[in-house]
Amino acid sequence: MRRGALFSVACPSREILNHLTSRWGVLILLALLEGTHRFSELRRKVGGVSEKMLAQTLQQLEGDCMIDRVSLPVVPPHVEYSLTPLGREAAERVKTLADWLEVNTPNIMAAKAERLRGTS
Repeated sequence: MRRGALFSVACPSREILNHLTSRWGVLILLALLEGTHRFSELRRKVGGVSEKMLAQTLQQLEGDCMIDRVSLPVVPPHVEYSLTPLGREAAERVKTLADWLEVNTPNIMAAKAERLRGTS
């Protein structure tokens, strides 16, 4: 696969890449791989995200057609978020990286500790 355009400052894929691979974007995609979630459920699941950052990231991912936002006509208002087919495909790819990271975190931490011992 040719990747030349991604390196161009004018390539629109850079903005999408930024949304998908941001700290909150990755975690939201992974959470939604498990199914539809309400805003408050996502906030609880994605520890450490502020309401503002969650809302902003959801808007970005919705704008990139990665997630669907459905507002249900009930009182109080009920909004649900789920992955679109494009979002599911992207989330599966992000999951591969996340799985690799979780398996290799002990190795990474050991290598970092070894490097620090070597520079002391």
